[in-house]
Amino acid sequence: MVNPHTETETATEIEIETLAEFDRVVARGSLSGYRIQSVNLLERTFALLSADTSAAVFLGCAMEPDASVKVRADGALVFPPIPDLPFNPYRGLLYTAEELFTGLSAGYEATPDAEAYAWFQETKADGDVYSSMLRSIHDDAISDALDEHLEGARVVGVMGGHAMARGSDAYRGAAELGRTLTRSGLTVATGGGPGAMEAANLGAYLAPAPDEALPEALRMLAKAPSFTPSVSDWARAAFAVRERWPAVTGGDSVGIPTWFYGHEPPNPFAGHIAKYFANATREDGLLARANAGVVFLPGAAGTVQEIFDNATPNHYESRGEPTPMILVDRAHWTERLPAWPLLQALARGRAMESRIALVDSVTEVPAALAAMG
Repeated sequence: MVNPHTETETATEIEIETLAEFDRVVARGSLSGYRIQSVNLLERTFALLSADTSAAVFLGCAMEPDASVKVRADGALVFPPIPDLPFNPYRGLLYTAEELFTGLSAGYEATPDAEAYAWFQETKADGDVYSSMLRSIHDDAISDALDEHLEGARVVGVMGGHAMARGSDAYRGAAELGRTLTRSGLTVATGGGPGAMEAANLGAYLAPAPDEALPEALRMLAKAPSFTPSVSDWARAAFAVRERWPAVTGGDSVGIPTWFYGHEPPNPFAGHIAKYFANATREDGLLARANAGVVFLPGAAGTVQEIFDNATPNHYESRGEPTPMILVDRAHWTERLPAWPLLQALARGRAMESRIALVDSVTEVPAALAAMG
């Protein structure tokens, strides 16, 4: 099938992901060559019957039977919605916290996030190529949406352990870091989970608010220090903070969690959530998009893995010029988990040598980032 738009429009420009976009395009009379992604078209039957839909692709778009017959006759490809799935594999946009935590009042187990994890647990080991295909389509759609959302942004990754408790000094420091980085014009991206990740997203969320908002939010959150034993209580505390400071604008950040670690819920402070089934895709995608550098707060095995997942392309310059890597807490990274000496050894004599730094506290991170350009 020939795509009539390939010579004049980018892939992003031929994607239709909302009903408003659909209406703007169809008003011109032709949908030929467009990709319509997860848009409910049940009330757009006349438009579909009237427009040229040749070489179009409809991904998970609900439509009336007569409209479906017509667009197929035009030569369009139609991938219908898949019933009885707790997620939409064709989605065109990133998740929001409100979407993933819908139904929280009845307990976390009733939310779409928990239901998607339960489906993953049931299907990941059954060897069914259909389930595997659905997960792959979903994750590819999420990557596409993430690229579109971050286009042109200067993204700094903040990595750290999920065990960092609300109410701790370390959690406060990570939140202050997220706020400072956001106020400097950077987009904070985290692994999207609890602990250090949540703290950085919280700081970004409250960046437009007065300074006194953060200490008050920290006191509210400290009533539920961890997502164990109750994810429901942990999430409700976060949404209480969001209700206290609703519709905060300008404090956007990204969380990139995974259902692979389903026992770790996504945190509700990321403005946009790119949740994956495949953890390897998620890890690589998170680090690859951190074009302004990555800050590594104290963590355990997962954070160590992220350090060297990021060091490898910097070492070989496989993504171009090495990006900054800043490890926070000298004692942690030289004594408890001595990743810093190995990172230094890998960097020695290479371009990345000037792009790594070890600092004692989060207060030193902004200056270290600025020094590395």
